[in-house]
Amino acid sequence: MKDVKSRNAAPGKQGGLNAEIQSRIGHQLRAMYDDVVRQGVPDRFAELIRKLDTPEGNAQLGAAGDKNDGRE
Repeated sequence: MKDVKSRNAAPGKQGGLNAEIQSRIGHQLRAMYDDVVRQGVPDRFAELIRKLDTPEGNAQLGAAGDKNDGRE
């Protein structure tokens, strides 16, 4: 087991991953997340973000929070 760790460790570091393994992980992560990025933001979320970005939207959210502050 110790031999496997030392083989995968970067020079001067214990327990690190070598450049080839890091590269493979990076490629796999990019492949997974590229699909998520291509899907875009659902219209419902985009509308909520637009409301949060406007001063009127922030005031409305603040007023709604005042009505129900968790103390009943």
